[in-house]
Amino acid sequence: MNSIMAKIPGIVLAAILALPAWLAGLYLPIIGSPVLGILIGIILSFWKKPILFNAGVAFTGKKVLQYSIILMGFGLNLFNIIRAGGQTLLLMIFTLTAAFLTAYFAGKLLKTESRTTTLIGVGTAICGGSAIAATAPVIHAKDEEVAQSISTIFLFNVMAAFLFPFLGHLFGMSDHQFGLWAGTAINDTSSVVAAGYTFSHGAGNLAVIVKLTRTLMIIPVTLVLAFIFARNGKGQTATYQIVKIFPWFVIWFAIASVISTFLPLPQVLLHVLVNVGKYMIVMAMVCIGLNTNLVKLLKNGIRPILLGLICWFVLAAVSIFVQYWLL
Repeated sequence: MNSIMAKIPGIVLAAILALPAWLAGLYLPIIGSPVLGILIGIILSFWKKPILFNAGVAFTGKKVLQYSIILMGFGLNLFNIIRAGGQTLLLMIFTLTAAFLTAYFAGKLLKTESRTTTLIGVGTAICGGSAIAATAPVIHAKDEEVAQSISTIFLFNVMAAFLFPFLGHLFGMSDHQFGLWAGTAINDTSSVVAAGYTFSHGAGNLAVIVKLTRTLMIIPVTLVLAFIFARNGKGQTATYQIVKIFPWFVIWFAIASVISTFLPLPQVLLHVLVNVGKYMIVMAMVCIGLNTNLVKLLKNGIRPILLGLICWFVLAAVSIFVQYWLL
């Protein structure tokens, strides 16, 4: 009980600081509330906060983050993913593979820290901030690494929302082609929606479905990463401690998506659960920002940005290549 009470001040602080980021994100969907939350946190990181906030801030940045991902599962409908079809699945296999391989080799070339490389690779390949949020606790990422990755991914989200519709018209893409391209090559849902529906309503509908399919890849990817990082970090003993390191919140995320698909729950309830999850993500981002060393972040920030740019460019190029020459 004392442990829970010790966390309450920090959790309340996070909820209060997340509110302006949440409200601003409603009017600036291209940027999104998470990046605004982490920005608020980074700005306030210079404030020497009272020690009574420390336990709750740490808890929110880690555990509340996991709970938020579980709630986001209620926004996934498995039938929408099935309706996306085999063509989308083939395209996704190519783009995800290209993104992960590019992140690995470019990370080696740029000498970025392995956890930062992983977060940027996952964020680029799957679904931006949500994938980073789901992956960070699995690989035991530091707050600075999460902040670098989130900032990098959202930088390219903003660019994509403005750039993709222009390029789509320039390349003479159909609604179907652009929907596939936007859904596979833009990271965050808000930017996928912005770019897709800017191009056309049909393109926007398809882009959102493709994006949902990508989001579901959080589950297998985080499970694989849990095994890899457990083995790398704990050696031969890791195989005997799988229960401790297993990312159980990912399983609950999958269960939530199944529940939302097969149980006749009111849409209002599902909407509320997803929005609570989104707000909790903003709270977690605020806390990650609060624990970020801005000076160190700026000093080491250029390499993650270059890594993100390379991954993003390759992902977008492979998506176009597969559509035009292999599908």
